Amino acid sequence: MQPADRRTTLPPYRIKVVEPIPFLTADERRAALADAGYNPFNLRADQITIDLLSDSGTGATSTLQEAAAALGDESYAGARSWFRFRDEIRDLTGYPHVLPVHQGRAGERILFGDLLKPGQISISNTHFDTTHANVVLAGAQAVNLPCAAATDLDDDAPFKGDIDLDALERTLTGPDGHRVGVVLMTITNNGLGAQPVSMANLTAVRDLCRRFDVPFFLDAARFAENAWLVSQREEAYRDKTPREIARAAFDLADGCVISLKKDGLSAIGGVIGLRDEARYAACEANLIATEGFSTYGGLAGHDLERLAQGVREVLEPAYLRSRAASTARLARLLADAGVATVAPAGIHALYLNAGRLLPHLAPHQFPGHALGCQLFLDGGIRCAELGSLYLGGLDDAHQLVTPAPFELVRLAIPRRVYTDAHLEYVAEVLADIAKDPQRVGGYRIVSAPPLLRHFKVRLAPA
Repeated sequence: MQPADRRTTLPPYRIKVVEPIPFLTADERRAALADAGYNPFNLRADQITIDLLSDSGTGATSTLQEAAAALGDESYAGARSWFRFRDEIRDLTGYPHVLPVHQGRAGERILFGDLLKPGQISISNTHFDTTHANVVLAGAQAVNLPCAAATDLDDDAPFKGDIDLDALERTLTGPDGHRVGVVLMTITNNGLGAQPVSMANLTAVRDLCRRFDVPFFLDAARFAENAWLVSQREEAYRDKTPREIARAAFDLADGCVISLKKDGLSAIGGVIGLRDEARYAACEANLIATEGFSTYGGLAGHDLERLAQGVREVLEPAYLRSRAASTARLARLLADAGVATVAPAGIHALYLNAGRLLPHLAPHQFPGHALGCQLFLDGGIRCAELGSLYLGGLDDAHQLVTPAPFELVRLAIPRRVYTDAHLEYVAEVLADIAKDPQRVGGYRIVSAPPLLRHFKVRLAPA
């Protein structure tokens, strides 16, 4: 890499406040994992050296965000902070009706309560875990229609987050077409390897939804990262700024739900954006009853201020370029170590192909979960499995009946938190595992809840 190129990918900030991270001994890590029921979600944060469990609410805030937070107006109704937040979201999305919520899943619950009736279908490129759960809780059915390229983990196709347009049209024209209550496009496609969705695909989805009079919504938790990847990979948008691309995506849809704990650069917060006034009124009534008054929605004034500033900062090209370069560099280090990831590299996370790295473990031994546990045991690294433990079908005795299509591990990278040196350490730990993968053993389920089991499941070594 030439020096000039390196300068363009440097993080466009310097570190002002630091937080110590713990370094447990190997014995301490073994005891901690056993106490947690071999579930990384149950580990204490002060037992983790590098925390890649989630990019949700885990990022660092800027001086401008903290300065804005100091001006937070905590009035119960009509706070100044609400109007700043509302105006920023309107400017970003173009939606006239804005409802703040404390996080994305609260927005999903409220929105689906109006969009979906029992027996209806929600179609998506991929519903993520809480989205799927909120569809089910609304009495509806979640159907995923990812594009064909998504099934090939090694394919370098630029937009593997796209929906299968032919399958979508067949569904809309088929016997279940009348049951479709919403088409929800997740940008980027978190459930399928952090892959972006093209503007061409979003436009075609909009056209189909208009043709069949079906509401079209965005799950836009990573709207900025999707916009950046579009600017790099879609020829028609190479001259557009990330903000222009994000706005163009919002312009295509009838509304959105956003977890602003990701590209809002904040520890908490979310938003519902709507065009339709009647739907807004129904969602507002639900929000007031369950989240708080409609000008704060469960958020403090200082949170609204951080979010209003965050949705501006996140679209800065220098920041997005640097973050994308850091993730791509980690992907290259892992490839050099013989650890395959879902290609091409996204931005907010890398997805390890645990099935390929640990071929000696059958799906019922949960190889993705086993790799995640080994990362903690060897290096104090916490991450999340997206394989048969998360997606597989179980019987009443918690035995795997239907394996997941892939055994993956997500390394979710918090925003503005870890340096390349931290990520190099992650690569080194994985490289050591790759040298002797046979030493990684499988796991069995001891107990699991019926919904979103990966959060509270307890396991034991097989």
